[in-house]
Amino acid sequence: MPSIRYSSPGRAGLIGNPSDMYGGTVIACAIPLRARCTLEPSAQLTFQSRTQLITPDSLNLQSDEFDVCRVALLGMGFEIDAAPFTLRIETDIPAQSGLAGSSALLTAIVACLRRYRNEPWRTPHELAEQTRRIEAHQLQVACGYQDFYMATLGGLHALDFRDKELLGKDPTEPWASVESLQGYLSGVALPLWLATTGGTRFSGTVHANLRARWESGEAAVVEGMARIGRLAREAKTALLHQHWQQLAYLMNENYAIIKELGGSGDALDHLVQVALENGALGAKLAGAGGAGGAILCLTLHPERTLPALREVAERLIPLAPCAPGVQ
Repeated sequence: MPSIRYSSPGRAGLIGNPSDMYGGTVIACAIPLRARCTLEPSAQLTFQSRTQLITPDSLNLQSDEFDVCRVALLGMGFEIDAAPFTLRIETDIPAQSGLAGSSALLTAIVACLRRYRNEPWRTPHELAEQTRRIEAHQLQVACGYQDFYMATLGGLHALDFRDKELLGKDPTEPWASVESLQGYLSGVALPLWLATTGGTRFSGTVHANLRARWESGEAAVVEGMARIGRLAREAKTALLHQHWQQLAYLMNENYAIIKELGGSGDALDHLVQVALENGALGAKLAGAGGAGGAILCLTLHPERTLPALREVAERLIPLAPCAPGVQ
Protein backbone atom coordinates (compact mmCIF):
# COMPACT_ATOMS: atom_id res chain seq x y z
CA MET A 1 0.00 0.00 0.00
CA PRO A 2 1.47 3.41 -0.92
CA SER A 3 1.52 6.21 1.60
CA ILE A 4 -1.45 8.58 1.61
CA ARG A 5 -0.98 12.23 2.47
CA TYR A 6 -3.48 15.09 2.79
CA SER A 7 -3.26 18.64 4.08
CA SER A 8 -5.87 21.29 4.94
CA PRO A 9 -5.59 25.04 5.63
CA GLY A 10 -6.52 27.01 8.69
CA ARG A 11 -8.97 29.86 8.26
CA ALA A 12 -9.89 33.34 9.46
CA GLY A 13 -13.47 34.49 9.87
CA LEU A 14 -13.64 37.84 8.06
CA ILE A 15 -17.15 38.60 9.19
CA GLY A 16 -20.30 36.80 10.28
CA ASN A 17 -18.74 34.46 12.82
CA PRO A 18 -20.02 32.78 14.91
CA SER A 19 -23.40 32.88 13.16
CA ASP A 20 -22.50 29.63 11.36
CA MET A 21 -23.89 27.91 14.47
CA TYR A 22 -27.17 29.81 14.24
CA GLY A 23 -28.24 29.57 10.61
CA GLY A 24 -26.29 32.68 9.62
CA THR A 25 -23.79 33.64 6.95
CA VAL A 26 -19.99 33.91 7.17
CA ILE A 27 -17.27 35.23 4.90
CA ALA A 28 -14.04 33.39 5.61
CA CYS A 29 -10.56 33.17 4.10
CA ALA A 30 -7.84 30.54 4.21
CA ILE A 31 -4.49 31.31 5.80
CA PRO A 32 -1.03 30.20 4.60
CA LEU A 33 -0.68 27.62 7.38
CA ARG A 34 -1.74 23.99 7.06
CA ALA A 35 -2.33 20.80 9.02
CA ARG A 36 -1.11 17.51 7.53
CA CYS A 37 -1.70 13.81 7.94
CA THR A 38 0.24 10.96 6.37
CA LEU A 39 -1.10 7.39 6.46
CA GLU A 40 1.67 4.83 6.03
CA PRO A 41 1.52 0.99 6.03
CA SER A 42 2.48 -0.58 9.35
CA ALA A 43 2.21 -3.89 11.17
CA GLN A 44 -0.19 -2.34 13.66
CA LEU A 45 -1.95 0.93 14.38
CA THR A 46 0.44 3.63 15.58
CA PHE A 47 0.27 7.40 15.99
CA GLN A 48 3.24 9.63 15.32
CA SER A 49 3.89 13.36 15.69
CA ARG A 50 7.07 15.42 15.59
CA THR A 51 7.70 14.61 19.24
CA GLN A 52 6.46 11.10 19.93
CA LEU A 53 5.33 7.74 18.61
CA ILE A 54 2.78 5.55 20.39
CA THR A 55 0.96 2.28 19.84
CA PRO A 56 -2.55 2.70 21.25
CA ASP A 57 -4.13 -0.17 23.14
CA SER A 58 -7.58 1.41 22.83
CA LEU A 59 -9.31 4.32 21.12
CA ASN A 60 -10.45 5.88 24.39
CA LEU A 61 -9.70 9.59 24.43
CA GLN A 62 -6.57 10.52 26.39
CA SER A 63 -6.59 14.36 26.30
CA ASP A 64 -3.39 14.37 24.26
CA GLU A 65 -2.42 15.47 20.76
CA PHE A 66 -3.54 12.14 19.28
CA ASP A 67 -7.18 12.42 20.36
CA VAL A 68 -7.88 13.91 16.93
CA CYS A 69 -6.71 10.59 15.42
CA ARG A 70 -8.83 8.58 17.83
CA VAL A 71 -11.89 10.71 17.10
CA ALA A 72 -11.48 10.22 13.34
CA LEU A 73 -11.09 6.44 13.68
CA LEU A 74 -14.04 6.13 16.03
CA GLY A 75 -16.24 8.32 13.86
CA MET A 76 -15.48 6.21 10.81
CA GLY A 77 -15.96 2.89 12.58
CA PHE A 78 -12.37 1.62 12.55
CA GLU A 79 -11.22 -1.06 14.98
CA ILE A 80 -7.61 -1.18 16.17
CA ASP A 81 -6.97 -4.62 14.70
CA ALA A 82 -8.36 -3.50 11.33
CA ALA A 83 -6.10 -0.46 11.04
CA PRO A 84 -2.62 -1.70 10.00
CA PHE A 85 -1.11 1.72 9.45
CA THR A 86 0.62 4.67 11.07
CA LEU A 87 -1.11 8.04 11.22
CA ARG A 88 1.56 10.75 11.26
CA ILE A 89 0.27 14.24 12.06
CA GLU A 90 1.85 17.68 11.95
CA THR A 91 0.60 21.26 11.73
CA ASP A 92 1.82 24.80 11.17
CA ILE A 93 -1.36 26.28 12.68
CA PRO A 94 -0.95 27.52 16.28
CA ALA A 95 -2.92 25.23 18.60
CA GLN A 96 -6.21 26.57 20.01
CA SER A 97 -5.59 29.97 18.44
CA GLY A 98 -9.01 30.57 16.89
CA LEU A 99 -7.75 29.65 13.40
CA ALA A 100 -9.50 26.25 13.11
CA GLY A 101 -6.32 24.22 13.53
CA SER A 102 -8.01 21.17 15.02
CA SER A 103 -10.70 21.20 12.32
CA ALA A 104 -8.07 21.39 9.59
CA LEU A 105 -6.15 18.47 11.10
CA LEU A 106 -9.27 16.35 11.55
CA THR A 107 -10.21 17.06 7.93
CA ALA A 108 -6.80 15.89 6.71
CA ILE A 109 -7.05 12.69 8.80
CA VAL A 110 -10.57 11.88 7.61
CA ALA A 111 -9.46 12.47 4.01
CA CYS A 112 -6.61 9.97 4.48
CA LEU A 113 -8.93 7.38 6.01
CA ARG A 114 -11.47 7.76 3.23
CA ARG A 115 -8.73 7.35 0.62
CA TYR A 116 -7.50 4.24 2.46
CA ARG A 117 -11.01 2.79 2.17
CA ASN A 118 -11.32 3.98 -1.43
CA GLU A 119 -14.27 6.19 -0.50
CA PRO A 120 -13.87 9.38 -2.56
CA TRP A 121 -16.14 12.29 -1.78
CA ARG A 122 -18.25 13.62 -4.63
CA THR A 123 -18.40 17.20 -3.35
CA PRO A 124 -16.51 19.21 -0.71
CA HIS A 125 -19.83 19.56 1.12
CA GLU A 126 -19.88 15.81 1.79
CA LEU A 127 -16.43 15.78 3.39
CA ALA A 128 -17.08 18.96 5.39
CA GLU A 129 -20.37 17.69 6.77
CA GLN A 130 -18.95 14.28 7.71
CA THR A 131 -15.95 15.77 9.48
CA ARG A 132 -18.06 18.24 11.46
CA ARG A 133 -20.41 15.43 12.43
CA ILE A 134 -17.49 13.34 13.69
CA GLU A 135 -16.20 16.17 15.90
CA ALA A 136 -19.65 17.05 17.22
CA HIS A 137 -20.67 13.47 18.01
CA GLN A 138 -17.39 12.02 19.24
CA LEU A 139 -16.39 15.01 21.38
CA GLN A 140 -19.96 16.01 22.31
CA VAL A 141 -19.19 19.68 21.70
CA ALA A 142 -21.14 22.54 20.18
CA CYS A 143 -19.47 23.35 16.86
CA GLY A 144 -20.58 25.17 13.75
CA TYR A 145 -19.87 24.55 10.10
CA GLN A 146 -17.50 27.31 8.98
CA ASP A 147 -14.26 25.62 10.02
CA PHE A 148 -14.94 22.36 8.22
CA TYR A 149 -16.17 23.91 5.00
CA MET A 150 -13.11 26.17 4.89
CA ALA A 151 -10.69 23.31 5.67
CA THR A 152 -12.20 21.46 2.72
CA LEU A 153 -12.60 24.41 0.33
CA GLY A 154 -9.72 26.77 1.12
CA GLY A 155 -9.78 30.10 -0.71
CA LEU A 156 -12.13 32.97 0.08
CA HIS A 157 -15.81 32.11 0.39
CA ALA A 158 -19.20 33.39 1.40
CA LEU A 159 -20.88 30.53 3.27
CA ASP A 160 -24.63 30.60 3.91
CA PHE A 161 -25.81 28.29 6.69
CA ARG A 162 -29.50 29.15 6.73
CA ASP A 163 -31.74 26.27 7.91
CA LYS A 164 -28.76 24.66 9.70
CA GLU A 165 -29.33 26.22 13.13
CA LEU A 166 -30.26 22.86 14.69
CA LEU A 167 -26.70 21.63 14.06
CA GLY A 168 -27.64 18.38 12.37
CA LYS A 169 -30.58 17.37 14.55
CA ASP A 170 -32.92 17.82 11.58
CA PRO A 171 -32.38 14.87 9.19
CA THR A 172 -33.56 17.02 6.27
CA GLU A 173 -31.02 19.77 6.97
CA PRO A 174 -29.54 21.14 3.72
CA TRP A 175 -25.88 21.53 2.92
CA ALA A 176 -24.40 25.01 3.04
CA SER A 177 -24.67 27.37 0.10
CA VAL A 178 -21.13 28.19 -1.00
CA GLU A 179 -19.96 31.11 -3.15
CA SER A 180 -16.30 31.52 -4.10
CA LEU A 181 -15.16 35.15 -3.98
CA GLN A 182 -11.43 35.04 -4.71
CA GLY A 183 -11.87 35.20 -8.47
CA TYR A 184 -13.51 38.61 -8.18
CA LEU A 185 -10.53 39.92 -6.23
CA SER A 186 -7.77 38.48 -8.37
CA GLY A 187 -4.64 40.55 -8.00
CA VAL A 188 -6.05 42.56 -5.09
CA ALA A 189 -3.90 42.67 -1.97
CA LEU A 190 -6.40 42.32 0.85
CA PRO A 191 -5.60 44.90 3.59
CA LEU A 192 -6.30 42.31 6.27
CA TRP A 193 -3.95 40.80 8.86
CA LEU A 194 -4.25 38.36 11.72
CA ALA A 195 -2.70 38.87 15.14
CA THR A 196 -2.62 36.03 17.67
CA THR A 197 -2.65 36.50 21.43
CA GLY A 198 -0.51 33.46 22.19
CA GLY A 199 -3.15 32.25 24.65
CA THR A 200 -5.10 29.05 24.08
CA ARG A 201 -8.70 28.08 24.58
CA PHE A 202 -10.99 25.19 23.60
CA SER A 203 -13.51 26.59 21.13
CA GLY A 204 -16.21 24.14 22.20
CA THR A 205 -16.20 25.64 25.69
CA VAL A 206 -16.36 29.18 24.31
CA HIS A 207 -19.31 28.33 22.07
CA ALA A 208 -21.23 26.30 24.65
CA ASN A 209 -22.30 29.26 26.79
CA LEU A 210 -23.61 31.35 23.90
CA ARG A 211 -25.31 28.31 22.39
CA ALA A 212 -27.12 27.52 25.65
CA ARG A 213 -28.31 31.11 25.93
CA TRP A 214 -29.50 31.09 22.32
CA GLU A 215 -31.40 27.84 22.83
CA SER A 216 -33.05 29.28 25.93
CA GLY A 217 -34.35 32.14 23.78
CA GLU A 218 -32.33 34.96 25.36
CA ALA A 219 -33.35 37.90 23.17
CA ALA A 220 -29.93 39.59 23.08
CA VAL A 221 -28.24 36.42 21.80
CA VAL A 222 -30.97 35.49 19.32
CA GLU A 223 -31.12 39.00 17.87
CA GLY A 224 -27.35 39.42 17.99
CA MET A 225 -26.65 36.24 16.02
CA ALA A 226 -29.28 37.13 13.44
CA ARG A 227 -27.69 40.56 13.00
CA ILE A 228 -24.19 39.11 12.70
CA GLY A 229 -25.37 36.82 9.91
CA ARG A 230 -26.85 39.78 8.06
CA LEU A 231 -23.59 41.71 8.49
CA ALA A 232 -21.80 39.12 6.38
CA ARG A 233 -24.38 39.40 3.61
CA GLU A 234 -23.99 43.18 3.66
CA ALA A 235 -20.20 42.89 3.78
CA LYS A 236 -20.00 40.85 0.58
CA THR A 237 -20.86 43.93 -1.46
CA ALA A 238 -18.30 46.06 0.36
CA LEU A 239 -15.59 43.40 -0.07
CA LEU A 240 -16.18 42.85 -3.77
CA HIS A 241 -16.28 46.60 -4.45
CA GLN A 242 -13.21 47.10 -2.25
CA HIS A 243 -15.07 49.60 -0.11
CA TRP A 244 -12.69 49.10 2.78
CA GLN A 245 -14.17 51.69 5.12
CA GLN A 246 -17.63 50.12 4.85
CA LEU A 247 -16.23 46.63 5.36
CA ALA A 248 -14.34 47.86 8.43
CA TYR A 249 -17.50 49.46 9.81
CA LEU A 250 -19.34 46.15 9.54
CA MET A 251 -16.41 44.27 11.09
CA ASN A 252 -16.47 46.65 14.05
CA GLU A 253 -20.18 46.05 14.54
CA ASN A 254 -19.59 42.29 14.47
CA TYR A 255 -16.97 42.68 17.19
CA ALA A 256 -19.14 44.99 19.29
CA ILE A 257 -22.02 42.51 19.33
CA ILE A 258 -19.84 39.60 20.40
CA LYS A 259 -18.11 41.69 23.06
CA GLU A 260 -21.47 42.83 24.44
CA LEU A 261 -22.59 39.20 24.65
CA GLY A 262 -19.46 38.25 26.60
CA GLY A 263 -17.83 36.27 23.80
CA SER A 264 -14.53 38.15 23.68
CA GLY A 265 -11.69 38.30 26.23
CA ASP A 266 -9.19 40.73 27.70
CA ALA A 267 -6.26 39.68 25.51
CA LEU A 268 -8.33 39.89 22.34
CA ASP A 269 -9.83 43.23 23.37
CA HIS A 270 -6.33 44.59 23.92
CA LEU A 271 -5.21 43.57 20.43
CA VAL A 272 -8.31 45.19 18.93
CA GLN A 273 -7.62 48.38 20.86
CA VAL A 274 -3.99 48.51 19.77
CA ALA A 275 -4.96 47.97 16.12
CA LEU A 276 -7.62 50.68 16.14
CA GLU A 277 -5.35 53.16 17.93
CA ASN A 278 -2.65 52.63 15.32
CA GLY A 279 -4.37 53.20 12.02
CA ALA A 280 -6.64 50.18 11.57
CA LEU A 281 -10.12 50.98 10.28
CA GLY A 282 -11.65 47.84 11.74
CA ALA A 283 -10.82 44.85 13.93
CA LYS A 284 -12.71 41.82 15.18
CA LEU A 285 -12.30 38.28 16.46
CA ALA A 286 -11.09 35.87 13.78
CA GLY A 287 -12.68 32.86 15.48
CA ALA A 288 -13.86 31.83 18.92
CA GLY A 289 -13.08 34.25 21.73
CA GLY A 290 -12.34 33.60 25.37
CA ALA A 291 -8.92 33.65 26.99
CA GLY A 292 -6.94 33.33 23.77
CA GLY A 293 -7.32 33.35 20.04
CA ALA A 294 -6.70 35.79 17.22
CA ILE A 295 -8.06 39.02 15.81
CA LEU A 296 -8.39 40.18 12.23
CA CYS A 297 -7.68 43.82 11.46
CA LEU A 298 -8.27 45.90 8.35
CA THR A 299 -5.63 48.58 7.85
CA LEU A 300 -4.69 50.81 4.94
CA HIS A 301 -1.60 51.89 6.89
CA PRO A 302 0.27 48.65 7.63
CA GLU A 303 3.49 50.57 8.15
CA ARG A 304 1.85 52.02 11.28
CA THR A 305 -0.51 49.25 12.42
CA LEU A 306 1.68 46.17 12.08
CA PRO A 307 4.69 47.38 14.10
CA ALA A 308 2.34 48.34 16.93
CA LEU A 309 0.71 44.91 16.85
CA ARG A 310 4.10 43.17 16.81
CA GLU A 311 4.80 44.76 20.17
CA VAL A 312 1.81 43.01 21.80
CA ALA A 313 0.88 40.02 19.62
CA GLU A 314 2.57 36.65 19.57
CA ARG A 315 2.43 36.45 15.78
CA LEU A 316 1.14 38.27 12.69
CA ILE A 317 -0.26 36.20 9.82
CA PRO A 318 -1.44 37.36 6.38
CA LEU A 319 -4.45 35.90 4.64
CA ALA A 320 -4.15 33.49 1.70
CA PRO A 321 -7.24 33.79 -0.51
CA CYS A 322 -5.70 31.50 -3.14
CA ALA A 323 -4.69 28.75 -0.73
CA PRO A 324 -6.22 25.41 -1.76
CA GLY A 325 -8.48 23.39 0.45
CA VAL A 326 -7.90 19.76 1.36
CA GLN A 327 -5.49 18.15 -1.12
